[in-house]
Amino acid sequence: MIRALLASLCLLAVPAAASAAKPPVVVEFYTAQGCAACAQANDYVNSLAERPGVLALTFAVDYWDYLGWEDTFALPAFAERQKAYLTPLSLREPYTPQLVINGASEASAVEPEKVEALLEAAAERQVPAPDILFIGQRRVDVGTGRAPRGGADVWLIRYDPRPENVAVRRGENRGVTLEQRNVVREITRLGGWRGRPTAYSAPEPSQDGLQTLLIVQAPNGGRILAAMPQTAPPAKPQTAAR
Repeated sequence: MIRALLASLCLLAVPAAASAAKPPVVVEFYTAQGCAACAQANDYVNSLAERPGVLALTFAVDYWDYLGWEDTFALPAFAERQKAYLTPLSLREPYTPQLVINGASEASAVEPEKVEALLEAAAERQVPAPDILFIGQRRVDVGTGRAPRGGADVWLIRYDPRPENVAVRRGENRGVTLEQRNVVREITRLGGWRGRPTAYSAPEPSQDGLQTLLIVQAPNGGRILAAMPQTAPPAKPQTAAR
């Protein structure tokens, strides 16, 4: 067990430049099923979910529930995550439909031209990132890299890659059926990262069929330093050579 841990952490000490895979641009869509403008934005975000090199995640918030429809996917943790971006992104209050791009910029989801410019800039921005290695469903390793002052946070996000159709029966979107993509169902902070190889324990998925994403992010709503979806079969622990 100790040898397997050391072997995987030694592997992750290789500089990030050695990794051939380019990380996706992470787009966080803050939305509510009861928000009229969000229904319009939803189709655009669905198109982003199909775009290569972009990972669009739907974070449902609950602060519009009083309008007459309680969002079926909302969790308080999602609204708290959105609020963390207020100060770094120079915003006075949270709003929907909002897109946050790599934790570094934001725009309304009903302004596609502005969003496209931000996506292009994010894709061109090359920053050194630590390697990320999944070890089954219960462990993930983050390798060597340059950490922000004070360190960074390691977040585990689980989302449903299957389209979700929701028939809204009350409120502003009464009678509308929304198709939502990549709906986030769980978000867990696994711990801090300070630039050294570190192994983290991950909780069991709450349900079958969820896709896992790990992100390393500057604290308090900072920029995303690294992102890795677990798309390949779970890796097996490596055995150190004798």
